[in-house]
Amino acid sequence: MLRTLAVATVLACGLTAGPGRAEINAAFGNTVVSRYSDGGWVKHWFNPDGTYAAQFSDGRRLSARWAVQGGRLCLTNIRPHVLIPRFCTAMIDAAVGETWQSRDPLGRRVSNVLIAGRN
Repeated sequence: MLRTLAVATVLACGLTAGPGRAEINAAFGNTVVSRYSDGGWVKHWFNPDGTYAAQFSDGRRLSARWAVQGGRLCLTNIRPHVLIPRFCTAMIDAAVGETWQSRDPLGRRVSNVLIAGRN
């Protein structure tokens, strides 16, 4: 369950920085893939209607609602339930094909890439 929440930290990083909903257009129709050093991965999908979905390499799935608040991307209504009901993270400017490193809420390094299409 903790790893499920950990992934929520990095999912925002593939989005174009900015204060409002329109600024995350780079993620719409595309996939953010987060890779862990143990070989695990998570695919993240954002939709213009404020819904979010994730699929884990072990087959688990996660859904939530997203909103941009003060230049941060926040997830709420996370299902299945995790330890915290709301999670917010800073947004990072990235375009399709770009990769970046980040850390999850547990401090583990994660490699991210924004890939074209819904994979």
